Amino acid sequence: MKSVNKILIAVLSAVVIFLPVLVLAQATLDNPINFNTFPDLFGAIATGVLAIIGGLSTIMIIWAGILYLTSAGNTSQMDTAKKALFYAIIGIVVASGATAIVAFIKTTMGAK
Repeated sequence: MKSVNKILIAVLSAVVIFLPVLVLAQATLDNPINFNTFPDLFGAIATGVLAIIGGLSTIMIIWAGILYLTSAGNTSQMDTAKKALFYAIIGIVVASGATAIVAFIKTTMGAK
């Protein structure tokens, strides 16, 4: 009687363990992000970040121009405007460099 119980427990355990595996093996999952490879996802993120940095840099350049025009000869305000313009240009250069680095990494990883 004990050996029958052991066999019954072994069979039920096997069914409990392997039945979900068989059910899940037949399930299909849709790709929620619509990118099939990591380099494609990486490139899309870099493009989005470049767009944000480009927009913010443009706003900073306009702000620096307004600061410069309203300085009325005040050297400290002119210096502040020059610094703002300098950092906005540095932001554009860094964002462009980051895009080039992402393109290089994608090419290295074999993505097109």
